Amino acid sequence: MPTTTTKKSRASKKAAKKSTKKAAKKSTKKAAKKATKKSTTKAASKPVKESAKKALTKQLPVKTALAKKTAAVKPTGLVEVGSPAPAFSAVDAAGKTVTLASLKGKPFVLYFYPADDTPGCTVEACAFRDNRPKFAKLGCPVLGVSPDTVDSHKAFDAKYNLGLTLLADVPAKDGVPPVAASFGVWQEKSMYGRKYMGIVRTTFLVGSDGVIAARFDKVKVEGHAEEVLAAVAALRTR
Repeated sequence: MPTTTTKKSRASKKAAKKSTKKAAKKSTKKAAKKATKKSTTKAASKPVKESAKKALTKQLPVKTALAKKTAAVKPTGLVEVGSPAPAFSAVDAAGKTVTLASLKGKPFVLYFYPADDTPGCTVEACAFRDNRPKFAKLGCPVLGVSPDTVDSHKAFDAKYNLGLTLLADVPAKDGVPPVAASFGVWQEKSMYGRKYMGIVRTTFLVGSDGVIAARFDKVKVEGHAEEVLAAVAALRTR
């Protein structure tokens, strides 16, 4: 009797082991089949995604062209050519108050720049400095305007021997520089994804009648002084 029980027990264990093995094999086969099906589905959908991507890429030139066209539009708020120059009053590096009325009767250049002693602004100022005798010969003073203080202008002028009239457009309590705001050059800017208010580099040529004769938007400093000088010369021959 004990022997028979042992044989039955062994047979039972063997059958259970076989059943477990069979179930595991079936489960593995099922999982492999499922994975294959998933992989096939994913592969089948890939061409569709690639096709959509190519279609989107084809549309990009149109969007880029539109962006370029938008960027070419002149910034809003700037005083237009042919309009009277806004009245202004600001103190220069020497402590003298300069107004629109004090410049009446002669053309002058009013160029707005972001900050003293920064790379682009220094190049621009030095170019106007180098061409100062030519502007003087045409009877056209050059005035630079930025939100910097009188002391900052003094240091900037002394460092580079500029000899230009630099006006301190000191911001009011609301943080807005009044002269820049009146000419429309105080605008929203963006750098590295951060938006902020600042000076959009712009130059105005004001005629002897106090009317804006020319405007230079989004100024590139290289060659700008010469470009303005040519405009002054052209104004003198009208």
